[in-house]
Amino acid sequence: MTSSRTGETPRDDGEDGDQENCSASASSSDSDDADEIRCACCHSYQSDAFNMEIETSNASKYQTNLVVDCGHQFCDNCIERELSRRRTFPCPSCHPNLVLVKRVTLSSRSLDDFLAERDASWRRRVTAVYNKASEDFADKKEHDDYLEMVEDIIYSIVNELRDAEERKDQLRAHEESNRHDIVVRASRRADAERTMGDRVTAEIRDGERRKREFMEEERLVKETKRRVKVENTEVMLGEREELSAELRAAQMQGYRNSVRAARRGRNAAAFAEGPKVREPADGLVREKKPIDRAVYRRRVTAGGGIVKGQGDVAYNEQCWAVTVSSLFS
Repeated sequence: MTSSRTGETPRDDGEDGDQENCSASASSSDSDDADEIRCACCHSYQSDAFNMEIETSNASKYQTNLVVDCGHQFCDNCIERELSRRRTFPCPSCHPNLVLVKRVTLSSRSLDDFLAERDASWRRRVTAVYNKASEDFADKKEHDDYLEMVEDIIYSIVNELRDAEERKDQLRAHEESNRHDIVVRASRRADAERTMGDRVTAEIRDGERRKREFMEEERLVKETKRRVKVENTEVMLGEREELSAELRAAQMQGYRNSVRAARRGRNAAAFAEGPKVREPADGLVREKKPIDRAVYRRRVTAGGGIVKGQGDVAYNEQCWAVTVSSLFS
């Protein structure tokens, strides 16, 4: 129908929806193309190579130039064509920055994977040299500044900034001048990690022990309930008069509580008995032989146990008398 005022056909709402859907699909296809691997020389996509591989077996693979300022992909056909004529060729997508593509810098990995591995490697190297802990600083601000300096060193080296070589020289100089302190801090950290590992191992063992105790407790509870059921059946059949005293006590205080009480009783009995020691043939305590007065006098005169005053028998007799009289006074 035509409009009465302008003579133009009114626009249908369905057509607007179709155009919006088309624009949305076009934007999604553009984003998919941006995320897809594309050769920087011939501008062919990896999906085209995959479709070609279905038809023919000579499909080209894509490799990444693992250079921080580049990271573009190239197909094998373009790589072989360019490197067969010269050792290096400039990346066409990095214009005006001159980034050369070499065979040693090409890899099937992505640039993100390469930078992640490079970051992890240099992070281990730098933190092994700059290994101060928080207790080595007076306040938290100094520790935060120290950590920020370490991160700056790692970032400069990994991303190959202009001061990357200076950072590497700084790292080597610091390692040479503070080698003893670095070893001491590393040893202290290893001891702390070993202690933490032992604590974790002890907690794991304790958890396993509690698990075994719980499973054993569950087994004993089920066994007690089974015995109660069997004896109740026997009572109803007239085979016995009543439940046993043990099972009646278990019903009164609860099956689980009775099992725990029995276990505590066994542990206490085992602790009271102590370890089993093999007794010698002549007994644990030797039998003491009685000593007569003459033997005692000779021993005292010879200096066996009592400090001598004048060294004669008369003095020792006097000491003996004083000792005996003091016992009954």
